[in-house]
Amino acid sequence: MIQLLIDLLTPIFTSMGVSTTDVQTYVNMLSGYIYTIIGLLAAAVAIMVAAHFLVKKGTRHVVRWSAGLAWVLAVAIIANIMCFGPLYNNLSPIMNTRDQVSEESIANSKAVIKEVGEEGMVLLENNGVRPLTDTTNLNVFGWASTNPIFGGTGSGSSDNSASVGILQSLTDAGISYNQEIIDMYTEYSPTRNLGGNVVSVTYTDWSLPEPPVEYYTDELMTNAQKFSDTAMIVISRSGGEGQDLPTDMNAIIHGTYDLRDSVANGNENYNYTNCNYTNNSTEYDDFDPGESYLELSNTEEAMIEKVCSAFDKVVVVINANNTMELGWVEQYPQIGAVILAPGTGESGMSALGEILNGSVNPSGRTVDTYVYDIKQTPWYNNFGSFTYNNADDPRAALTQADPAYQGVIAFVNYVEGIYVGYKFYETAEEEGLIDYDATVQYPFGYGLSYTSFAQEITDFSDNGDTVSLTVNVTNTGDVAGKDVVEVYFTPPYTNGGIEKASVNLVQFAKTAQLEPGASETVSFTIDKEDFASYDSGCIKTANGGYVLEAGEYVLSIRSDSHIVLDSVTFTVESDVDYSVSGRPSDSAVPTNQFQDYSAGNVTYLSRADGFANYAQATAAPAEEAYSMDEDTLARITEKSVAYYDPTQYDDPNDEMPVTGADNGLSLADFTGKAYDDPQWEELLDQLTFDEMFNLVNLGGFQTVAMKSVGKVQTMDSDGGTGLNDWYIGVYGTSFPTAVLICQTWNTELTYRTGEALGAEFADCEIWGWYGPGMNTHRNAFCGRNFEYYSEDGVLGGYMASAMVNGGTSNGIYAYIKHFVLNDQETNRCSFLLTYSDEQAIREIYMKPFEICVKANRDMGGAAAGYPMAVMTSFNFIGDVYCGANPDLLNDVLRDEWGFQGMVLTDWDGSYGYQLTDDVVRGGGDLMLGFLQHESNQLTDPDSATLVKAMRQAAKNIFFTTVNSGAYTRSASGTGLSPMVKTFIAIDAGILAAVAAVEAIVIVRWRKKSKTKV
Repeated sequence: MIQLLIDLLTPIFTSMGVSTTDVQTYVNMLSGYIYTIIGLLAAAVAIMVAAHFLVKKGTRHVVRWSAGLAWVLAVAIIANIMCFGPLYNNLSPIMNTRDQVSEESIANSKAVIKEVGEEGMVLLENNGVRPLTDTTNLNVFGWASTNPIFGGTGSGSSDNSASVGILQSLTDAGISYNQEIIDMYTEYSPTRNLGGNVVSVTYTDWSLPEPPVEYYTDELMTNAQKFSDTAMIVISRSGGEGQDLPTDMNAIIHGTYDLRDSVANGNENYNYTNCNYTNNSTEYDDFDPGESYLELSNTEEAMIEKVCSAFDKVVVVINANNTMELGWVEQYPQIGAVILAPGTGESGMSALGEILNGSVNPSGRTVDTYVYDIKQTPWYNNFGSFTYNNADDPRAALTQADPAYQGVIAFVNYVEGIYVGYKFYETAEEEGLIDYDATVQYPFGYGLSYTSFAQEITDFSDNGDTVSLTVNVTNTGDVAGKDVVEVYFTPPYTNGGIEKASVNLVQFAKTAQLEPGASETVSFTIDKEDFASYDSGCIKTANGGYVLEAGEYVLSIRSDSHIVLDSVTFTVESDVDYSVSGRPSDSAVPTNQFQDYSAGNVTYLSRADGFANYAQATAAPAEEAYSMDEDTLARITEKSVAYYDPTQYDDPNDEMPVTGADNGLSLADFTGKAYDDPQWEELLDQLTFDEMFNLVNLGGFQTVAMKSVGKVQTMDSDGGTGLNDWYIGVYGTSFPTAVLICQTWNTELTYRTGEALGAEFADCEIWGWYGPGMNTHRNAFCGRNFEYYSEDGVLGGYMASAMVNGGTSNGIYAYIKHFVLNDQETNRCSFLLTYSDEQAIREIYMKPFEICVKANRDMGGAAAGYPMAVMTSFNFIGDVYCGANPDLLNDVLRDEWGFQGMVLTDWDGSYGYQLTDDVVRGGGDLMLGFLQHESNQLTDPDSATLVKAMRQAAKNIFFTTVNSGAYTRSASGTGLSPMVKTFIAIDAGILAAVAAVEAIVIVRWRKKSKTKV
């Protein structure tokens, strides 16, 4: 019977996006109630049948109606029990939905987003064509002009149906466009398919509906030349959660795309089966073999050639969140201006027309390095899908234990070490490895203006533990504008010593709007610890640690990572070994936590002898790398769903904590209390095992209510570009992508952006924000680069910190994510073993998280009204799952950085390795799911070690939520909840209806009885 019900419900719910596994889980969970309803129905039917033989004729219908109505009441009672019992934490977030975003907040958000567009768009080229001074007419080419990219897909997407598009931006700026061309595009394809602005993590359409060149008829082009002597070309690329961008579009077109184009890994059939591309012509393929999604299609090339042959003044708009290959721009002298306009959200695109007409002077800077050939980057051969080919037995066992397991055990090697992005290119040029000008088209931190600026270091002092720098910025041009001061340092490097890049961003600032001739003084105080390097190889430390090596340090201000404007030097007389006492900003001494299992058997790129090992280090994994060693396989297996035995992790010295005490304390009394206040222990004594079990397991878009301590339910929501709560149907304004925000290089504006986003969450009384994403642009093809800030951890860290602290000022707690090394989507939910040297983990990939956590901590953290949380990643560091890694979550995050708050997993799909028991023991607090998997069950309930871990998790959740707006601003928890009110109304209606029908039946029976008498 239950299986029949599953078979009936599965197609209904899967069409709504619910997995087959979840349908089975919920039906099985409710099987007792279902059987009770069926049993009562059978009893009611039996009574009705029996009445035919045992009750006299005139009274039979009364018995039958009464039996049926009694069954209806019983079903209503059982439904109440289910909904306020096992289904409560699934239904209550939906039914307790609060108000929508206020008009005031929306207006403020739109205004701030528009500013982000004005300061975030980057002028890459400008030969004087812009601003438009000679005409207000513009021929707009490129189908994407009618359907631009406003964000990305997946959980970080948002509703862009009301967003200001490119054409509206032109109109608002007083620029007329050629409607004939636009009509041609809209007739060719009116909308963008999945992959543009639709929430999907399972399917992407990479199609670029660009009309073939024959659509640009002689008549259309002649009319265009009459309309204006100026043309604009728009090129867009989409990206999103679930899939990385394809490196071979021709293979996508023909359905043969292999993520690595290799069969050495035994994964030759692992294709993009849920992706699609439709050619724009039957005569040719849009992409030639080997051409990536980040190159031009053949149709786009033909269109650009057509436009540039017809117009001498051409502007190009690159509407993409991932760095494209733009070398083609240099082939056309007609292209006088190029503007980067990544996902602009609701109103950010308004800036485009303003930049074109000159009313806004662009001041954005690139946040990634643009190279001519992405396939020649040091990471290219070690990005994507690499799966072990000797793990068949564990796969079979895991599949039997958990249907969610995907059957893949994979790895990825971060072979480039610390030499990510500009840190590689600047250092490689210094070492003579590359021809910089032939390799890099647009450096990191690059951007032009309609005016010119001069920057000069006017003062410098060495203060002991800090250095101070004063920079004078002068507008030397004829137009008002803003400039960015970028401060880099060059450390001393010893051949074969601790790895160091020759150029490293250390601080930055953006000026106010400066009128022509005006100046501004920008001052910096920089901690010397920021110049230290991490010695994971124990060259100068006993067990790893930060070292500020003796020697000469060059501090420079640059127009970008490559061009020096001015510099000063200072000397460190002797090594400063922070592995002994820690850096001043540390709460505990950082030493190697991961190196033993994170480094693996990998050759990492080294600067030694001028990158002598470049070819060896950056090559694709050798064939033997696809065979997992026995020790690693054993460790993976014992922490998998099929083989996990929690008892082997019990500490016999642990004593069982007190549970279920009656101490009369309420969580509300703990707002503002210090994390280490001893009274917390008395509060935690009141918890029962079952309460803690539900609390840690039911973290899907919420933290649950707990009666014993009076904890109210709080609601959490996606997404990276604004409130996107598809679960309860509440949506906010579409904010710009992290890329555009970061391109502003303006922390004050970013703070206000976070503040505006936080206000929208607070309006809806949704206090948890699943964002921002803070991973690193390790490679150009990562599908979620739109959610992440930059290739540089310092820039990303300070910008993310401003965004988070702006949001938390409104009482929300931001789940900074995905902690850590989640820098590709490919195989992300598999057993993805990520191998990296610990120096790179700390200096590159953890850096934005470290900056953000320490900045929040220094502002007082949760107890001062700045609550924060962390979302871990799906992948593993080496062979240890990030969501259950005590070295990561306890030793680094909490002990070293001083984090106080809760840690959430990424989506709890189980996947064969997400076990609640393992997570809470490993420093995690909350599962992002609905208790729908066998892996959520706790099979060691008498373990003192487990109960202590659950108790600690509860404290972390309590500390975050009680200092959030849920307690400081909300009326939640007072009076009856909307769900309770709804059920009271429904129950009252059912009861009244049953009573009315029963009364009618009895009245009619009495009338008939009297008539017979």
